[in-house]
Amino acid sequence: MLKKLWLSFAQAVTVLLALAFVLAVLRPEWLPDRLAPDRPGSGAAGAARPAPVSVAPAAPEAASPKSILSYSDAARRATAAVVNVFTTKASRPLLDNPLFADPLLRRYFGDQLAERPQTTSLGSGVIASADGQVLTNHHVVEGADEIEVLLADGTRAKARLVGSDPETDLAVLRVDLSGLPAIEFGDSDAARIGDVVLAVGNPFGVGQTVTMGIVSALGRTQLGINTFENFIQTDAAINPGNSGGALVDTQGRLLGINTAIYSRTGGSLGIGFAIPASTARQVLEQIVASGSVTRGFIGVEPRDLTPDLAQAFRLSRKDGAIIAGVMRNGPADRAGVRVGDILVDVDGKPVANTAQMLNEIARLEPGATVKFRFLRDGATIERPIGIGKRPRPGTPRE
Repeated sequence: MLKKLWLSFAQAVTVLLALAFVLAVLRPEWLPDRLAPDRPGSGAAGAARPAPVSVAPAAPEAASPKSILSYSDAARRATAAVVNVFTTKASRPLLDNPLFADPLLRRYFGDQLAERPQTTSLGSGVIASADGQVLTNHHVVEGADEIEVLLADGTRAKARLVGSDPETDLAVLRVDLSGLPAIEFGDSDAARIGDVVLAVGNPFGVGQTVTMGIVSALGRTQLGINTFENFIQTDAAINPGNSGGALVDTQGRLLGINTAIYSRTGGSLGIGFAIPASTARQVLEQIVASGSVTRGFIGVEPRDLTPDLAQAFRLSRKDGAIIAGVMRNGPADRAGVRVGDILVDVDGKPVANTAQMLNEIARLEPGATVKFRFLRDGATIERPIGIGKRPRPGTPRE
């Protein structure tokens, strides 16, 4: 009897050991911690296991690049403040020809010779104030007889031209609406190469469009686009119809007014230019206040001082602006400035090139007297010049 009990006990122990072996191999997680085999890196067998430590979840990273999945908020704020600009120009090429002004021809072909207004979608604009001020490009509304804007919400409104500035290619319109979604001006002077920007406008007349890119360069000058140039260059796609639209940062704040592209085909090649918001604000404020922009003027024709010219004049410096022409009886002429003088300083500010010279003189108040420093025959001379008012382009000069 005792022998049978022992045999049964031995068989039960054998079955349990076999079952434990199978579980240890195939399902170790089913075993109690004391029976489970040690995992790699868990220490020596039989070592005491440390008590579990409660770890709080890590706080999410603030403004992590991986968290930037969309610029929809910036686009929403900017698109509400961007409008399409339509203009109407009276086209009368036949009536302007004396041949077609003959009464007999007018009698038989009056309908064909009559004026035929043509409406064209030319560009975009940016709502600068809630009471109806709209910024756009001068070339968008130049010569227009009637101007109409289309808001992002579908509202159409007549607009009138308050004033324009061809030398920066900016214009200000006024619509008789209130409570408009005006754009917030950003700090274009703080923009950096590599900053992400969005371009908003109406390319090719297809409707309001947003494109994305970066600031490719700053302070672009001497492009031959405007008289006063200080462009923000971007690779955000800008196409015909984007002119006058907004270049904004990732918060939807205005950094510039899109104005031109470099293209061999008429489409975007990744080189677009925008007028900085700081310039646009200055022009806007002057036009709203007086209907025009007032700039300083001394009456000279400058040229950049190139290395070849510096060598020809035996100069040690290679920056400045050489005076290639002086307007007769102009402010510079009356102050004794001569052709060949090299302007190196305006009111204590060094001059590196003609673009900087024009910008510095333009900021001067007409009527003020300012010291200019020149190089003449290797010597430095100073001339106090009474600042005049810069005439508008196309104004006849005596």
